[in-house]
Amino acid sequence: MGYWDLKEGKDCVEKTWITTKLATAIGLVGSAYHIVAYQPETAVEALTRATSATVTMAAMGAIFGMTTCLSAQARDAPDDPTNYFIGGCASGIFLGARTHSAITGTTACLGLGMVAMLTKVGKMEGWRITGPPKM
Repeated sequence: MGYWDLKEGKDCVEKTWITTKLATAIGLVGSAYHIVAYQPETAVEALTRATSATVTMAAMGAIFGMTTCLSAQARDAPDDPTNYFIGGCASGIFLGARTHSAITGTTACLGLGMVAMLTKVGKMEGWRITGPPKM
């Protein structure tokens, strides 16, 4: 089962587990690219960088998954794209706290919230990024 196969506002633990796994994978890939692009002096420094970035991304995925699901339950509006904005914004706020920057947190909140909300709207309305156009 995938993320979109589960009902909104239900199975919060499973949805959170899926978003955490995805974010962890993205964090690992991003860490690998960062280490290749900016070569560390020692193996310990490389491990520290990779761990820090991967754990941060995993935490953001977990925060997004849980916040989105709990928001759907609390607001009693499971298919509302606003739940996704709230989840993305919560992840952005965590990133701001992690970097000790209010500007980063605010920007990430708005950016991640909008991306998440538009992803949900696109899923609901059947938007397509690739493939032949629908007639």
